[in-house]
Amino acid sequence: MKNVFVMGMDERNHDLLRRTPTGRDCRFHRLLSIEELQIGEIDIERTLDAARRVLDDFDGPVDAIIGYRDFPITLLVPILCAERGLPGPDLEAVVRCEHKYWSRFLQAEVTDAHPPFALVDLDLDDPRPGVEYPLWMKPIKSASSELAFRVEDDRGLARAVELLREGIDRLSRPFESVMERVDPPEKVAEAGRHHCLAEGALHGVQIAVEGYVYRGRAVVYAVLDSVDFPGTPVFLRHQYPSAMPDEIRRRLVDIAERVVEHHGLDSTTFSVEFFYDPIEDRIGIVEINPRHSQSHTALFELVDGVANHERMLRLAMGEDPDLSDVGEKGYPVAAEWYHRRFRDGVVSRVPTTEEVRALERTLPGVRIQIVPEAGRRLSDMFAQDGYSYELAKVVTGGEDELEIQAKYERCVKALRFEFEDETVRGGDIV
Repeated sequence: MKNVFVMGMDERNHDLLRRTPTGRDCRFHRLLSIEELQIGEIDIERTLDAARRVLDDFDGPVDAIIGYRDFPITLLVPILCAERGLPGPDLEAVVRCEHKYWSRFLQAEVTDAHPPFALVDLDLDDPRPGVEYPLWMKPIKSASSELAFRVEDDRGLARAVELLREGIDRLSRPFESVMERVDPPEKVAEAGRHHCLAEGALHGVQIAVEGYVYRGRAVVYAVLDSVDFPGTPVFLRHQYPSAMPDEIRRRLVDIAERVVEHHGLDSTTFSVEFFYDPIEDRIGIVEINPRHSQSHTALFELVDGVANHERMLRLAMGEDPDLSDVGEKGYPVAAEWYHRRFRDGVVSRVPTTEEVRALERTLPGVRIQIVPEAGRRLSDMFAQDGYSYELAKVVTGGEDELEIQAKYERCVKALRFEFEDETVRGGDIV
């Protein structure tokens, strides 16, 4: 049995890992909790020391170290793997992707599929974006859309700058300590802790591709559609496989593979998020994620018969992650839906485990994860997007899009949440 250490491992992903072909021959060990890794102020050196103690105290061989969550896990894994001589991505290549300004420069060297962008110094009395409205203001390093603001005018810019100044140090300070381990070009080095990125707003439909890099060659193995709640910038669902025409998917795959290889990634999974504007027939890169997309794992298991965690595990063992001959095909289509609330409140009741399991039993191909805990204010939850709050993640598999939507709507109507004196069913107060 191989010993695999997983940074921030949770119960859901532990179960998914154990169901993979490689995972059946592994013992999985949690390497620090989510609270230790991502909540509150992040100290890179202290966190590394805590992880090293866990690894050093383990009575047995450490065969692999993996992670499937965002910063700082994406940067800790390469450091720890390099220290122990284990397969893993190069730290600087990961930083090139995660540093939004550096990544945009690299994208521009191989493709025009990116928005206009400019560096903004928050320490200036009147920082100007240098990009036309509408635009996005983002920290050089962010996670889960933290402190990313869509700006329509000067008033919105002033508010975004105010909020960025208040919160930017939480991630920029530890990211700055990681930057000391790499050698950025001069134009990137000038972007300090209090710089952020202004980017022209992209338009159209959202699409993501997933892939891996093995021995220097990038391979895209999936294209997924990302659908927003109407009139908002927040996700309603991710759907696999994509319903986009083959020609568009081929263009997306080509761009993704070229930019990922240009960033120097290797021995890792990745995802690239895009907008496609069908009116102008234009593709734009939102961002490159040099990590595993654990949020899509259940979709691959329902459609392909094996979770994409299998690829992550194979790469961590130094093995070829090609799965073309693995897995028994399942549903033709699957989606992960986000049941959300668009205003704050204190949760007084969530669906019980028994209610959730009973609902899953009545709807084949459905898996439900309740997000908040009773007694908690929604705005205090970790990694929310700033526009809404997740109540549940609902995964549905079916024969077509109509079936997966019907299953989702059935779940939303059945899941009962209460907020102080309010009860929510199907997104409506009753």
